[in-house]
Amino acid sequence: MAGRNEETLGDLTLLGNQHTKYLDHYSPDVLEPIDNLHSGRDYFVKFNCPEFTSLCPKTGQPDFATIYISYIPDKKIVESKSLKLYLFSFRNHGDFHEDCVNTIMDDLIKLLDPRYIEVWGKFTPRGGLSIDPYCNYGKPGTKYEQMAEHRLMNHDMYPEKVDNR
Repeated sequence: MAGRNEETLGDLTLLGNQHTKYLDHYSPDVLEPIDNLHSGRDYFVKFNCPEFTSLCPKTGQPDFATIYISYIPDKKIVESKSLKLYLFSFRNHGDFHEDCVNTIMDDLIKLLDPRYIEVWGKFTPRGGLSIDPYCNYGKPGTKYEQMAEHRLMNHDMYPEKVDNR
């Protein structure tokens, strides 16, 4: 395998940039795709973001969560620094937990058109109640659509039991 070089990484603007600007507003535009050099096989790409924050849309109080993202790429993968900055852009974004998780999944589907993706959030309890929303998607008309249906019906809602290393 040849590996990546400056020509194949030319479209990336964030990786290696020492003057990173941290956005103070939600922005899916910061996400950057990269060509998947292994599109001939199925494999999972998994991200854990233990420092996710957003704001309650009613009270403005911060909500804290670990966000878990797993996907089977097709032609594109997401560059990890751009994903970090994207997730950071939720810091001042007012939305409910369920909305944040679904928005993240929708933005990644739009960017990557993955074969399969799942996103779930383990939000820190507030007032004695935690909310752990989960959503997934498989390309319609493929085995990934069936996989999504099966995973949704059999999903273990406690991601800390999943070894993502």
